[in-house]
Amino acid sequence: MDDTVDAQGTAIGVGTVVALAFFGYNRYINETIFGIDAAMLATAAFAATFAAVAVLHGTYGRRDLAFANGVAAIGLLLVTVAVSGPQVLGGLALLVASGSYIALVTVRARAENRELVG
Repeated sequence: MDDTVDAQGTAIGVGTVVALAFFGYNRYINETIFGIDAAMLATAAFAATFAAVAVLHGTYGRRDLAFANGVAAIGLLLVTVAVSGPQVLGGLALLVASGSYIALVTVRARAENRELVG
């Protein structure tokens, strides 16, 4: 029996829980944590999740996905700390480009796996 661990799924799950905790704190308890906007911390937690997934992909040899997730992390951080419209648009452009690539590669990989198994 082959025991494998879905490190990507675990990283995404942990990052999502942290982000939701920050968001819930922002919504129901207080808008700030030690003077920092909790909603911004929630978004930064998602950016850190993208960065962690990028490191995982790099470790497993998928440099293309590592790069794409790293670009997504940068794009989300740019949107998070943006102070002008062009900065937001730049961050969104990075998110759209990297997200499109990640989605395309994921769909292709799953199709290849189905062909190998089926």
